[in-house]
Amino acid sequence: MAAGLKRDPIVILRMDGEDLLEFINGPSYEAEMVSIFSQIGCEDASLRDCITKALEKLTVDQGMPPSSDSWVMRNIVEPALESWDDKPVSQETFLEESKKVAKRVAQNLNEEPVIVAHSENTFDGSGIKRLLSNKFELDKLLNVGLENVPKDRNGKISKEYLRVVLDVVAPSVGLPQIGAVEQVLMDKVVADVLNRIDADDWKMIKEDEFKKLLTEIMESIMLQLEGNPISVSSNSVVHEPLP
Repeated sequence: MAAGLKRDPIVILRMDGEDLLEFINGPSYEAEMVSIFSQIGCEDASLRDCITKALEKLTVDQGMPPSSDSWVMRNIVEPALESWDDKPVSQETFLEESKKVAKRVAQNLNEEPVIVAHSENTFDGSGIKRLLSNKFELDKLLNVGLENVPKDRNGKISKEYLRVVLDVVAPSVGLPQIGAVEQVLMDKVVADVLNRIDADDWKMIKEDEFKKLLTEIMESIMLQLEGNPISVSSNSVVHEPLP
């Protein structure tokens, strides 16, 4: 647990609307909202839906708690849209009306602050590099990863289990398990490496060859992350216990 917290520390944020107001009134607001408008595609949506989607795109760094949380949507976002007349969608109208709604959201946060647990982690391959520099630790970890992998009567292992064993050793080398984080780039790096060595071709190989392939997979992932580190953040609203 301590190692996990060191790798992925959690910060508790009290969001009371001040940071959101600072963002709304700051120089980057309009450019950011224009970018979001182009991303969400409002051609066949109402202005209300566009603004709701735009608020979902704002981050805690910009002062917005995750509106994917049902409590935030019900108590902070939806009240900001009450008694609000929908209008035809255009970029100009979107910028004007989204600012009005965002200010109401900030006011709601001021009246009812939201507590958010925020964590951020950067995957840069350093954990893999440390492991590969220590042959004893590498062999030990690979043996642990292979403990529950089935073998045929000749002691051979199907290549399809490379993905499984990589998931087992991932936490020890500073990697997330496949699909464990909301960051498709991270999964893509792993998937590309596995595809290059045909990890799903069901070929039976000796244990030593299996370990060698797994080591090569980790080396390839390390090199990609060293060149292009990937940052992953997650946010969760912390609710007080119900009475």
